[in-house]
Amino acid sequence: MKASDLRQKSKDELGSMLFELSREQFNLKMQKGTGQLTKPDQVKKARRDVARIHTILNEMASA
Repeated sequence: MKASDLRQKSKDELGSMLFELSREQFNLKMQKGTGQLTKPDQVKKARRDVARIHTILNEMASA
């Protein structure tokens, strides 16, 4: 997911995306802990997507 695409979304859309990604990140961590994770790179992608959304929400708040 690109930051330019995220900047075009509203705060409500970003909030819902953040919630979904946080749930996905939690589920991936649980799968990693139990040894059921098949694609370990998904954890890194989810973490970075959450960080992107937080950054854009902070930019919107300060503007």
